[in-house]
Amino acid sequence: MALIKKLVNHMTPQDKVYYQELGQRIAQYRKAQNLTQVQLADILGISQQTMAHYEGGRLRIAVSTLLPLAKELEVSIEELVGEVTTAKKKRGPTSKLEQQVAQIQQLPRAKQRFVMEMLDAVIQQQSG
Repeated sequence: MALIKKLVNHMTPQDKVYYQELGQRIAQYRKAQNLTQVQLADILGISQQTMAHYEGGRLRIAVSTLLPLAKELEVSIEELVGEVTTAKKKRGPTSKLEQQVAQIQQLPRAKQRFVMEMLDAVIQQQSG
């Protein structure tokens, strides 16, 4: 535990915020995949305690862990680290539709499929 405190103390305030946000994204994506910390840690070959420290932003994640983590969580590395880019960079606030898509992406896969089926039905009604 002293080592963890020492490592955290060497983070800048910006680093602390970044790693906390990264940890929150990891936890969200993990839960969307219906995985426990233990299950994800086993898949990655790390301890559950290390995974908990990653999700809590108390420990910097190893770069070599990012790709397998992103693959397991079915997201891009860019999404995982919070650098989501779009084909068109727009100024101003995110549209309501973009916000909803982001929220849908956080849902479990079964609920995502349900939403997509509903959208498909509405789109078919409009075109038919």
